[in-house]
Amino acid sequence: MHTLRDLSLAKSGHNKMDWVQGHMPILNRIRDRYQSQKPLANQRVAISLHLEAKTAVLAELLHLGGASVAITSSNPLTAQDDVAAALSERGVEVHAFKGATPEEFDQWHQRVLDIEPTLIIDDGGELTDRLHNQRRKLAATVIGGAEETTTGVVRLKALARRGLLEYAMVLVNDADMKHLFDNRYGTGQSTWDGIMRTTNLVIAGKTVVVAGYGWCGKGVAERARGLGARVIITEVNPVRANEALMDGHQVMTMAEAAKLGDYFITVTGNYGVIRAEHFQTMKNGALLANAGHFDVEVDVKALVDLARATKVGRGPGITGYELSDGRLLWLLAEGRLVNLAAGDGHPAEIMDLTFALQALSLENLLKERPAPGVYPVSKDVDHWVATIRLEALGLSIDHLSAAQREYLDQS
Repeated sequence: MHTLRDLSLAKSGHNKMDWVQGHMPILNRIRDRYQSQKPLANQRVAISLHLEAKTAVLAELLHLGGASVAITSSNPLTAQDDVAAALSERGVEVHAFKGATPEEFDQWHQRVLDIEPTLIIDDGGELTDRLHNQRRKLAATVIGGAEETTTGVVRLKALARRGLLEYAMVLVNDADMKHLFDNRYGTGQSTWDGIMRTTNLVIAGKTVVVAGYGWCGKGVAERARGLGARVIITEVNPVRANEALMDGHQVMTMAEAAKLGDYFITVTGNYGVIRAEHFQTMKNGALLANAGHFDVEVDVKALVDLARATKVGRGPGITGYELSDGRLLWLLAEGRLVNLAAGDGHPAEIMDLTFALQALSLENLLKERPAPGVYPVSKDVDHWVATIRLEALGLSIDHLSAAQREYLDQS
């Protein structure tokens, strides 16, 4: 059983999957072992991730490892219909198409949970939230799962603090080989990819306001500077604000930055970051984009309420809001994740790292069967992924001698 837009699109999806798989050497190493050893035999894996080509390669990998796999998209605008069709032809149960209504989005997550999963891969806590609040009886069969994002980690930790988390969850987002690369280099590149392909406008010489200077914000700001922009950082954390300042960026409040920015990009994981009072002082033609998980960082409702008219930009990913004084503010991708709703997401080489951590963390859960709670990715797994990445690039590094290890142990 599948829920798809159009199965005839599958050929294009297969081409996309084959292309990215050719640039994912770590997953290919795991794939060879999974096909022969079937370490996930008899498991049922429920997945909520942005359903594009790299994600499809992960889902197929788990299926080849012996699992029954059901997947949906973790965002209504980030499913790629051709990839969904192709993945359904490769043995994975798929419930997703781009442009889902809120009702369809929830229904597909429910259908994925209908497989009564033993393992979960989550993005933003979408499956975990529904399982705990609507399908709690299913928790009895869940061995554990892995969480992809900062937002999901925050939700999981809150659930664990209250003693309500029903199974073990591995915080993949916190692994070194995830947040140091996926969050910084992946988000940095893919955010600008989504913005540039949607607007076809120059970045050099413009002023870019980045809200939030975590790992994702660092990546967005670094890429903006590399493209020739002046960068302003807004923050609520004084340590990160100092870090941004010493990295060479301007630091100020959003109220001050609102008057100066040409591009505004939110990367905080919080809501109401850009609000009505900020819209009222922005330049004519300012562009608003969100690279945080949920579509709440830019207050779209307030923007709609302020507008006397709306206009369509050069494509469906741009909506213009004309304010009472005639200024136009342009919102990209409806305020949803601009790198996926208006682009193809992170590069394949980056997602190779993250998805390898996901797959191997599921294996460890099966071996260790930990009690309910939140757990870090095993350092052995983190270092294995790093090592295989270097091998794939043909690089070697030094290793500690026995004497050096003894010296460090005594320090």
